[in-house]
Amino acid sequence: MNGRIVHGGGIGAAAALYGGQTADWLDLSTGLNPCPPALPAIPDRIWHRLPDQDLLNETRHAARTFYGSGDILPLPVPGTQSVIQLLPKLADRQRRGVILSPTYGEYGRVLSANGFAVDAVTTLDDVDPSSGLIVVVNPNNPTGRLHAPADLLSLADRLAGQGGFLVVDEAFGDCTSETSLAASVATRPNLIVFRSFGKFFGLAGLRLGFVIATDDILERFSDWLGPWAVSGPALSVATELLSADPQPLRRIIAERQAGLGGVLGHAGLKVEGGTSLFALVTDPRAAELHVHLCRAHILTRRFDYAPTWLRFGLAPDTASDERLAAALATWSAR
Repeated sequence: MNGRIVHGGGIGAAAALYGGQTADWLDLSTGLNPCPPALPAIPDRIWHRLPDQDLLNETRHAARTFYGSGDILPLPVPGTQSVIQLLPKLADRQRRGVILSPTYGEYGRVLSANGFAVDAVTTLDDVDPSSGLIVVVNPNNPTGRLHAPADLLSLADRLAGQGGFLVVDEAFGDCTSETSLAASVATRPNLIVFRSFGKFFGLAGLRLGFVIATDDILERFSDWLGPWAVSGPALSVATELLSADPQPLRRIIAERQAGLGGVLGHAGLKVEGGTSLFALVTDPRAAELHVHLCRAHILTRRFDYAPTWLRFGLAPDTASDERLAAALATWSAR
C-alpha cells in the first residue's frame, strides 16, 4: 500500500503515449461535473491580500447552509486529499485502521505508510468496534455502494464506546444529500465527514474541500494545516457558488448521467455500479477497451486491483456522447 497510486486524469501522459493534443482528448477518467457553472467575479482585493478571517467565516457559513451541518461550521481545506494525509495524526497507531473496500486507495496508502495496520473489509458488519479509525466512502468510489445513514450512525455509536473515529467521505454525495451525515456530526464527537467542492461544481483545479466535525477536531486539523491553507480566490468562489441554487447543476448532471448510461447500454456494456458523476463498467476485456478508447483519444479510468473494471466519467455534451458511442461501436464490431 506504500506505492504511488495512479488516479484519474493524466491526459498529458496519455497524449504522449497515444498522440494528439491534450485539448482534443475527451477525458472521462475523473468523476467530475463536466459542465461547471460560470465562475463568479473575484474582487481585485482578494488577489492582493492574504485570506482574512472575515472571508473564511463567510465561506464557512455558506458551507454550513449548503451541507446542512447545523451548528457546525465546516472547515475549508485545500482539497480533501490534504486531510487524508493528516488522519495518522488524529488516530492511535497502536490500534488498527479499517477501510470499507474496495475504495479510494489513498486512505490505505496513507495509513499504511504511517505505520498503521490496516484491515480491508467488505461490509459494515465486518468492522471490529475496537478499531481506532474506520473509513467509509459513501457513495463509494468506484463501486457506487451507498450505505443508509442509520447504519453508519449505528456504527459510529458502537465505536464511540471504545474511542474509535468514523470518517465518512461524502465526496460524491452532493446529488444524494438525503444520505449525508453532516447534520449528525454535532451529536457524535467521533464522527468526521469529508466533502469535496471540486467534483459537484466541476472545479477540481480550485483544490477545495470541507471537513465537518466537532470544534475540537476542526481546531486540530486547522492547526496541522497552518495559516492561510486555502487561497482567498478559492474561498471567494466557493462562497458565491455555495450560496447559489444547486438545482440547475443537479439537473445538468442528471442529463449527462442519462446520456452516458444510454451510450454504455447501447454498446452492450455491463454497468456494475456508479454514482451521479460516473459509471463503473465490468468487462473481461476492460484493459483492451481502455487502449482502444485511448487510440480514439478518449481516456477512461482503469484499476490495477480490478482488471475487469473500467470507470467512465460524464461527457460534457451530446456531441461528446456521440464521439464515445462511435468509438464503442468500432469496438463492438471487432
